Amino acid sequence: MQDGRMPFESRGDEDKPNLRVNSFLPDISLPSSLPAEPVPIADMANIFGVTHRTLHFYEEKALLTSKRIGQMRVYSHRNVQRMAVINVCREVGISVASITEIMEKLVRSLSQEEADDIFRDALRQRKRELTAELSTLQRQAQQIEELLVTDSDEDGADAAERGQANDIALTDPERKCLELMAEGYAPVRLARALGLSANELNILEAKIIGKFSASNRFQAVAKAVLLGVIRA
Repeated sequence: MQDGRMPFESRGDEDKPNLRVNSFLPDISLPSSLPAEPVPIADMANIFGVTHRTLHFYEEKALLTSKRIGQMRVYSHRNVQRMAVINVCREVGISVASITEIMEKLVRSLSQEEADDIFRDALRQRKRELTAELSTLQRQAQQIEELLVTDSDEDGADAAERGQANDIALTDPERKCLELMAEGYAPVRLARALGLSANELNILEAKIIGKFSASNRFQAVAKAVLLGVIRA
């Protein structure tokens, strides 16, 4: 897998513009305990902490392809590697449309080095976008701060926030997980860092999200930073 190629391919890959068999992909680490191929959809979903429906969606967008053994969808190791690229992109907020463009560029890459450069360029572009968004958010937060009516209102809000933060009791694993999430760890990397399986990580993240009354991991991190539970 060092050169980005895989020996087993799902039938029909050659006919899809983003899935050419002999294309190169960025060198992204995969779990050491990768199941033998073909990889059942349940294992594929567990590796990346996604739902079956998410995998079906990526197939509809021609980003992945599968074949069937009886009623079960299965994937080649090559598709696992593609999913690793997709998953990293989604974790940093790259849109599906942009991922499609990235994969189209990777199809045309002539070497592993070129594929890695394409991926790094995409990450740099996303970093620039996030920097601009952060600047906008900071400016908006400052405007809100200036519009707050009285010092007493501010003191009351601060006290309420401190009280809310004190009400959130995190276990050591939850706090460590939250801190790594704030650093931008993707699920696969996060699971390895914490020594957890994908399913165990999903359970831990669900507990954290619930404690912050958040709708997802990103909102939980944002609330934790806002309340001073962790540092950004």
